[in-house]
Amino acid sequence: MNIITAVYNFLWGDLITLPLPGGSSIGISLLVLLLVPAGIYFTIRTRFVLIRKFPHMIQIAMEKNEHSQAGSISGFQALIVATATRVGMGNLVGVVAAISAGGAGAVFWMWLLALLGSSTAFAEGTLAQIYRQKDPLYGGYRGGPAYYIHDFMTKKKQNGPAKEKRYSLIAVLFAISGLICWCGISQVISNSVSSAMKNAFHIPPLYTTIFLVVVAAIVVLRKNATVHVLDVVVPIMAGCYLLITLFVIIKNIGALPSVFQRIFEEAFGLRQVAAGGFGAVLMNGIKRGLFSNEAGSGSAPCAAAAADVSHPAKAGLMQAFGVFIDTILICTCSALLMLLAPADKIAGLQGMDLLQSAMQYHLGEFGVIFIAVILFLFSFSTFIGILFYARSNVAYLFGDNWLSQTAYKILALIMLFIGGLAAYTFVWDLGDVGIGLMTIFNMIALIPLSGQAIDSLKDYERKEK
Repeated sequence: MNIITAVYNFLWGDLITLPLPGGSSIGISLLVLLLVPAGIYFTIRTRFVLIRKFPHMIQIAMEKNEHSQAGSISGFQALIVATATRVGMGNLVGVVAAISAGGAGAVFWMWLLALLGSSTAFAEGTLAQIYRQKDPLYGGYRGGPAYYIHDFMTKKKQNGPAKEKRYSLIAVLFAISGLICWCGISQVISNSVSSAMKNAFHIPPLYTTIFLVVVAAIVVLRKNATVHVLDVVVPIMAGCYLLITLFVIIKNIGALPSVFQRIFEEAFGLRQVAAGGFGAVLMNGIKRGLFSNEAGSGSAPCAAAAADVSHPAKAGLMQAFGVFIDTILICTCSALLMLLAPADKIAGLQGMDLLQSAMQYHLGEFGVIFIAVILFLFSFSTFIGILFYARSNVAYLFGDNWLSQTAYKILALIMLFIGGLAAYTFVWDLGDVGIGLMTIFNMIALIPLSGQAIDSLKDYERKEK
């Protein structure tokens, strides 16, 4: 635990501190220094791809794809898998944490990070397609950062084509970091679900955890059940959450202008600068935004690589669209549910207690039950999605065999069980450490290789015309 805490502080702690007017200061972490400039760089290089190609992203998502490769998934299914993992605790507990620590202004910075992150997601999703490989176990394709990092590092060392190496150190470190991250997230999932179920139904955490593990095992231990289950669960859960939020907004329509006014005022520290709180607003919004949309971490490209699409840029555009769904839609829903509740109803509360209290104000006891059920679905789909991601990393490390694939699934199920009864802070830190290390190793290859993703986008746009 001491090692994990030390690594967490190195990745997410204040690496440099900048003074601000009014005597306050802002601490900037290593990952913010990596991801924010990278997001700006990719946004400029892709010429604001999320805004420019947004109607086309919707068009691609609606396309029907006849699979030419047995076992492959469509671009839309890859989007569903990526959305399943992005839309999880970061959208519920993470947004609550950001607003609790940084106020309403943190929401604005999460929106801005979505714009920047969508360009990063496009770049890594496109590269994953370019460097994908045939998957002899599951059928279709597999890939992700471990594969394009491997290609980049081996060619860089050899200065051109030479004898094929089985491993690259940075690619191995990325793959291991991913498996550690997903074990950590497995624990966070069951911890959050067991807490929510205890609040809503007074069910002991042990019973909730056993039920979650059994249901998850039935899905993940079958060869190709993952995508089919997510195809059903993700649209239903996201649609229900959006509809409930829309109902709450209409019910409180008179308060909406003041909520948005508060978001923008607090975003630029108009209320906080004098009190020295602007740094907390900015950094909490940025950190939670980065964690929620996962852009640059190298998780979602594992799904993008599996997509059977007619052009690599299509998979990249789908991943950029996934960031929009995660942060602009779902995270904003969570924020509005909290900010539309009177301050005295949620004063002094944190985490799921805060969100469930806000929902109790809006919808009575049904609101508490709804949040518990929706969190179960969000968490369950996240667990299924991360095990889809893990396939390619396990294959890179241990080769194509069912023994290693099954062993990791069983390990993740054990972590899911332990998490339901484990210390909350520690399991969050484990997930944050894993995703932080993944991001560093991913960026080593992503930035130098990004020219190929930009060229792919230009080629796609030429063919489109």
